[in-house]
Amino acid sequence: MGQRRGRTVTAVEVIDYATSVRLEPPVPPPHALLALTEAHRVVVEMLSLRLSRKLLDRAPHGDGHPVMVLPGFLGADGYNASFRRYLTSLGYAVHGWGLGRNLGPRDGVLESLQARITFLSDRYGGPISLVGHSLGGIFARELAREFPDRVRQVISLGSPFGEGRLTASYPSRLFMALNPIEELPIEQDHLHEAPPVPTTAIYSRGDGVVNWQTTLQRNGHQHTESIEVRGSHCGMTFNPTIWYLVADRLALPLGGWRPFERHSWNSLLYPAISS
Repeated sequence: MGQRRGRTVTAVEVIDYATSVRLEPPVPPPHALLALTEAHRVVVEMLSLRLSRKLLDRAPHGDGHPVMVLPGFLGADGYNASFRRYLTSLGYAVHGWGLGRNLGPRDGVLESLQARITFLSDRYGGPISLVGHSLGGIFARELAREFPDRVRQVISLGSPFGEGRLTASYPSRLFMALNPIEELPIEQDHLHEAPPVPTTAIYSRGDGVVNWQTTLQRNGHQHTESIEVRGSHCGMTFNPTIWYLVADRLALPLGGWRPFERHSWNSLLYPAISS
């Protein structure tokens, strides 16, 4: 159990806070078996990249617009480096978030991201696409909410923005120890609402870190969708089906968003889509 500024975050405090921001009933974290097999499944996903070159070569190529990839909680740019190299090979101007390890919205993180989005959109003369893994996806959604004219679209990978999120993941207590609940700079009551830009929420029922039900976009606008994949939580930036899916979404023309289409050949890879 973590401590900061002499305070200890307890399970009771987590539940009480969840109630205070109207996130009842609490959602439990994933089944323990899924959590225990996370590491093994990440290895499988990494190995499967070598067997997926033909699929990945068929992905649509880009138009050169800027893309920023945001890491998940406790992650850094190095964790998604291969993913970013792949997107670069498709023709995008890809950037990491450049802020070291993601420990939450503390110490000016959101302000630095706001400045980075402004800089990149000005540099490339157009809006930027944001791809965020887990907590990084929550940041991406909130940045799009604040700067809709500078964000082209948001793609979240296993991001727990839905109702019940504060009790739905195993790292939640560590997160709140590092980020005291009374100091969180993000408005919690509206976190589950879709930002006003095209938004894709990618989720997996096999997620062993976050309860998948909190990673779906429910009751979104006409340019939102939730797409199911098969895989782990920690391996989402190594999952070849996610690589292809992100490439497909990024290739959509500006102002020409359309839902992802399942075909006979990919229905096993993408079991469900909802809008």
